[in-house]
Amino acid sequence: MQSSPAALSRGLNVRHIRFMALGSAIGTGLFYGSASAIQAAGPAVLIAYMIAGAAVFMVMRSLGEMAVRHPVAGSFSQYAGRYLGPLAGFVTGWTYVFEMAIVAIADVTAFSIYVGFWFPDTPRWIWILAVIFFLTGVNLLSVKVFGELEFWFTLVKVLAIGAMIVGGAALIVFGIQLGGQQPGLGHLVDHGGFMPNGFGGMLAAFSVVVFAFGGVETIGVTAGEASDPKRAIPQAVNTVPVRVLLFYVLTLTVLMSLFPWSEVGSNGSPFVQIFDGLGVPGAANVLNAVVITAALSSINSDIFGAGRVLFGLAQQGHAPSSFGKVSKRGVPWLTVVVMTGVLLVGVVLNAVIPEDVFLVIASIATFATVWVWAMILASHVAMKREIRKYALAPSEFPSPLWPAASIAAIAFMALVIGLLGWFEETRVALVVGAAWLALLWGAFALWVRGDGRRRPALRDETSPLPVVAAGEVREEVGSGR
Repeated sequence: MQSSPAALSRGLNVRHIRFMALGSAIGTGLFYGSASAIQAAGPAVLIAYMIAGAAVFMVMRSLGEMAVRHPVAGSFSQYAGRYLGPLAGFVTGWTYVFEMAIVAIADVTAFSIYVGFWFPDTPRWIWILAVIFFLTGVNLLSVKVFGELEFWFTLVKVLAIGAMIVGGAALIVFGIQLGGQQPGLGHLVDHGGFMPNGFGGMLAAFSVVVFAFGGVETIGVTAGEASDPKRAIPQAVNTVPVRVLLFYVLTLTVLMSLFPWSEVGSNGSPFVQIFDGLGVPGAANVLNAVVITAALSSINSDIFGAGRVLFGLAQQGHAPSSFGKVSKRGVPWLTVVVMTGVLLVGVVLNAVIPEDVFLVIASIATFATVWVWAMILASHVAMKREIRKYALAPSEFPSPLWPAASIAAIAFMALVIGLLGWFEETRVALVVGAAWLALLWGAFALWVRGDGRRRPALRDETSPLPVVAAGEVREEVGSGR
C-alpha cells in the first residue's frame, strides 16, 4: 500500500460525528457490563450512572472547548503536551491507545459471548477472528466509510433502545404479565430495597459504570477529520446529558421494572436475559442482534480512536514516524494494522481464559479511562489559566460552571482510582496501571529525543497567531497588543 506523510482526510460530516456521539454511549458497557453493575448496587446503580454521567459531561465540555480552539489529530494527547508538558502528552496519548486496546479486547470478548447465544457449541475465538478482519478492512478503506458504518450501526442501536423503552413502558403501564412476572416500579424496591447492598455496593459499581462511558472522548479525536469542527463538536458534546438519561437511566429503570434485578445474571447480555425470561416471542433474538451490532460499533470506534491518537503521537515525535504516514485515501493505515495485532491478543485470551477475561479487562480499562479523563481536565484547567493570564481571546465553546464543576470532576476521578484499589476484585487494575505509567515514564526518558521533548505547536482558531510552547509566542502576543 502506498503511503505518504499527507494529512488526514476530513471526511466526517456533522451527521457522522453526531451519531458517533450517540453510539459511544451505547456499547458493551451498557449491553453487557451493566449486569455486573446491577449485581453490585441493585437499583441504586441508577444513581451511580447519573453521578458518573455528570462527571463525563464536564470532561466532554472541557475537551470540546479545547477541540474547537485547537482542532487537531490526536486531540487530547496534543493538548496535554501543549499545556502540561511533553511527558504528560506522551503518557496521555499512549495511555489512551492502551485504553482503546484493552476496551477493544473487552468488546470482542462480549461479541463472542453474544454470538454464543445462537451458536453455543462454536469456539468463541473463531467469531473474534472473523470480526477483527472484517473491521480492519473497513478502517483501511477511508474515514468516510468508517463514518457511514458507524452511522448505520448507531441508528440500529438507537431505534432498538427507543423501541425497548416504549414497549417496556407499555408493559408496565398496562400491567401486562409475561413469564410469570408482574411488571411495575415496585421491582425497584421490592428485592432488598433501592440500595440493597448499601452505599458500599453503589461505590463498587463505579468501576463498571465508568467503563461503560469509556470511549466517549473519541469525539475529540474526530476534530482532525471533521469537515466543520466548530459546528460538529459542540453539537455532539451537548448530547451527553440526554444520552446518559435516555440510554442508561431510563433504559435500566424500565428493565429493572420488568424483571427482578436480583435475577439478572452475568452470563450474556442482561437485555437478552430479561426479554428471554419474560417469554416475549422473538424479542431475545432481536435484542441479541442489536447487542452484536453494538459490539461491532464499539470495536470499530476503538480501532479508529487508537489509530488517530497514534497518528498524533507520531506528529509530536512520541511514536515511530511511520505511524504518521497515511494511505492514498487519507487513512493512517499502519496504526490500523497495529490495532489489528492487538485485537488478536483477544483471540488468545478468549481461547485460554474465556470465563474470567471480561472483569479483569474492564477494571484495567477503567484505570486507563480515568487517567485520560483526568489529563483532559487538567489540560483544560491549564488552558483556562493561560487564557486569563495572557488576556487571550475567549473560547467559542466555553465549559460551564467554571471552575467549580471542573474541580468536582477531578475529585470524582480521584475517587474512582481510590475505589479500584479498595475493592479486591478490581485491585489488579491499580497494579497494572501503576506499572504501565512507570513503563511510559522510562520509555519517554530513554527514547524520546529532540523535538519530542518540546511542547507541540497548536493553531489557535480564535487567534491569527499560532500557540506554541509557553514563552515562545507570548512575546509575539504582547508585542501585538
